[in-house]
Amino acid sequence: MADGLVIIPTFNEIENIEAIIRTVFDLKKDFHILIVDDNSPDGTAENVRMLQEEFPKRLFLEVRKEKSGLGTAYIHGFKWALDRDYNYIFEMDADFSHRPADLLRLHRACLNEADVAVGSRYKKGVNVVNWPLFRILLSYGASFYVKLITGMKVHDPTAGFVCYRRKVLEEIDLDRVRFIGYAFQIEMKYRAYLKGFKIEEVSIIFTDRIHGKSKMNSKIVKEAIFGVITMKLRSTFLRKSF
Repeated sequence: MADGLVIIPTFNEIENIEAIIRTVFDLKKDFHILIVDDNSPDGTAENVRMLQEEFPKRLFLEVRKEKSGLGTAYIHGFKWALDRDYNYIFEMDADFSHRPADLLRLHRACLNEADVAVGSRYKKGVNVVNWPLFRILLSYGASFYVKLITGMKVHDPTAGFVCYRRKVLEEIDLDRVRFIGYAFQIEMKYRAYLKGFKIEEVSIIFTDRIHGKSKMNSKIVKEAIFGVITMKLRSTFLRKSF
């Protein structure tokens, strides 16, 4: 059995899903993939089911009733992974903004000393392709803001390309994770940081999606901005219940 599971949450990713699955399975390392689909009306899950016939015991699918947020999709996937024997659990987008080949580099970091390996857009300058300037400024500014508020020395705390060692997810109380949008990425890193796990950043090149539609919206941005302060206060004054 493979020791690494790549969790890919999807909603209307019919244009990307087959290509991303095949690209991951073409890597030299044997990864398994779990697709967590939020009942996509475009047929994403049906496409995955057809591919399962080609990749039995390597490709798995969980379909939820409705679109319920990125964070809850990953929590669903984390719990699924922990019920099985995976030692390295990965987060990755379906749209090729994360290069599948970089899974090997994240895995290598965790094979060495890292407990959490983060595919970082900002470890070495700004490595983002095809984003408008305002989006880069928003993302980079958010990263600086998170570092300032939380004290984490992570250049890209909002990154969604991550490898967790199993023990990290076992130690974090997943039922207490509150954020469901992109702030979920911040909260997971912060919880790992508070527990003393080693977070290492691996510099990657992030390329904006070519096919499909971004899920970013103003509600997600507000959650990240105001939620970080709330998260910090809760962890400081309600440490035992955080």
